[in-house]
Amino acid sequence: MDTSQWVSVQREDGETVGYLEPLADDFSSVLPRNVLGHAIDDPTEYLQGEELLQERGIGELMHPWILDAQQGESTSELTILELSAHGIVLADALHTKALSPTPRIHVDWPDVTGRLTPAIPRAANK
Repeated sequence: MDTSQWVSVQREDGETVGYLEPLADDFSSVLPRNVLGHAIDDPTEYLQGEELLQERGIGELMHPWILDAQQGESTSELTILELSAHGIVLADALHTKALSPTPRIHVDWPDVTGRLTPAIPRAANK
């Protein structure tokens, strides 16, 4: 996907919190996307999209993720290790927390196809 027209939105400290994908040549309509490239709301006006991203922040990156909508007992929760224009690098969340060796999984950035979704907390499944 061509992201060359996306406008990055930063916090006051310069940290990127997401992107605005222009849907109109004059940027009157934009699609707010988080730092993973996921659309997080319906198309909106530029300033509203910018405010939404700044309020939302990047806290979601610290939570576990699942790959390709896997569900059930064999679902492996993943943690994000790296995030850049070169890709998203993930690994098994429990192994990473225990500092155990674990294979790295690479997902293209931006993840516009939604390969990554937030994991459902295990406690909520019981």
